[in-house]
Amino acid sequence: MTTRINLNGDIQQEAFISVLDHGFLFGDSVYEVISTHQGRLYFVQEHLKRLRNSARAISLEIPLADDAIIREIEKTVEAAANLESYIRIIVTRGVGEIDIDPESCTRPNVLIFVKPARLYPEENYTHGINVALVSVKRNPKESLNPGIKTGNYLNNVLAKVEARQAGAADALMLNPTGQLTECTTSNFFFVRDQRLMTPSLDCGILSGITREVVLRLARENGVLVEEGEWPPEILQDAEEAFITGTVKRVMPVTSLDSRPIGEGKPGPITKMMIRLYEDVLTSL
Repeated sequence: MTTRINLNGDIQQEAFISVLDHGFLFGDSVYEVISTHQGRLYFVQEHLKRLRNSARAISLEIPLADDAIIREIEKTVEAAANLESYIRIIVTRGVGEIDIDPESCTRPNVLIFVKPARLYPEENYTHGINVALVSVKRNPKESLNPGIKTGNYLNNVLAKVEARQAGAADALMLNPTGQLTECTTSNFFFVRDQRLMTPSLDCGILSGITREVVLRLARENGVLVEEGEWPPEILQDAEEAFITGTVKRVMPVTSLDSRPIGEGKPGPITKMMIRLYEDVLTSL
């Protein structure tokens, strides 16, 4: 299993980017993560649409059309020859002056990073993980909107550090008004009164690709769904919880701040969503 990096169409084992690239200097970049299932890319069009939305939101022009990006992804995945691959697409502002003004950056860089897919321990899915409610807040929408998937993730990094110090696998963040949002790289769901609940986009979260699939699957299978704005105290009566993401897929959360959620094990709705999501991936 190998890693391959496609830098502006040139596939290499190692790649180097200028220290004057504004993606490095200022986090002035956008990105997406795609995975394969049974060797096939999944939800690639949805990810590229979100990539373009993110780029548009920061006035960054992506120099390749979607079909060209897909061809470069496929070439890089083929060169890596992994059983399953993790693919990270990064578009940076490009080389410019050491000045936050992007006017001096005339050529964006496109990187496609392919490595063996990360597999989380099976016990994460059979027993669930512990999540910590942290003091680090999610960015307000009026600042760096969390709905834009940029290379600037420092507040998420700090949240992860705080969670690790608390002995948790991940951090659950609030927005500046004290409402639930999401974890560091995944959306958050919980079950209460047999209703599947998740923070709405208005709370300041990323519109996750997996999140949208899970919401659709839940509705199609008779699960009552509610997107809303809630304080963390609502989790005291939660019966189940899980997080979603491209790499994690649907992962149970069985304790919050080391206190059990519900019975302290993956519940029936969580198990159903894991199964339904895996069925979708297999059918693609």
